[in-house]
Amino acid sequence: MLDDIGTIRRQFTAHETLDGRIDQAFEAMKQIGFEALIYDYTPVPYDLDGAIMLPSLLKLRNISDDMHDYWFDRGYFRIDPVQQVALRSTAPFFWNYDTDADTLIKRFMSDDTAPVARYLNERDMSTGVTVPVHMPGGDYATVTGIRFGRNSDFQRHALRYIADFNLLAHVFHETAYSLFDKKARSVGTVRLTDRERECLRHSAEGYSAKEISRIIGRSVPTVVMHLNAASKKLGARNRTQAVVRATHYRLLEDRPADNGSPYNL
Repeated sequence: MLDDIGTIRRQFTAHETLDGRIDQAFEAMKQIGFEALIYDYTPVPYDLDGAIMLPSLLKLRNISDDMHDYWFDRGYFRIDPVQQVALRSTAPFFWNYDTDADTLIKRFMSDDTAPVARYLNERDMSTGVTVPVHMPGGDYATVTGIRFGRNSDFQRHALRYIADFNLLAHVFHETAYSLFDKKARSVGTVRLTDRERECLRHSAEGYSAKEISRIIGRSVPTVVMHLNAASKKLGARNRTQAVVRATHYRLLEDRPADNGSPYNL
């Protein structure tokens, strides 16, 4: 069914909004047997303590909005076995939260992940296919299709169409990413102003506060104020640690413009 990448891309780009392109992806997914869509994007896979970062973007179709609360506020995203597999894989995979099912998520299922399994089972969302999309800068997204209920034939059906779904997911994400705003591309837990980022970037290059003040045309106290504010937001003890943390969270990079794409070389 999905044999022309150009045609698929044109179907997505015909929509001028991110939600429009997500709706188009959902409609295409329904044609190959999926009944719900989960789409998330994370600029940085792990935080400084090695825990999975919460996504800066989570979009749902035909799924209860309370998933936002569970996956963000209650931290289910961090313990979700599907995310554990997606971070370690570049290939699409079928998953099943049935304890007797032998799928890739099984080795990550434990008492700690039981709340995730319980949530999904209670809502008949225990089976699906996830496509990991790993990007050149280290950021990544997942596109997940779900079939409700416990249809024993779904795995065979899903694996039959998994190549089509993989292609669809990658082309969709390429076109969706080009419409991300600054908030979606930023780590949700840290928000630096443009001036704070600028001062930190110069500090990372070895310039003193006095030298930075000359470069940006501001007073030394103003530069110090920006550096201290950035350090406080990053939970850093000093400027060196602030630079390290900001670099980890990709806050010092010149990210693509809001209408840009990492796929455009």
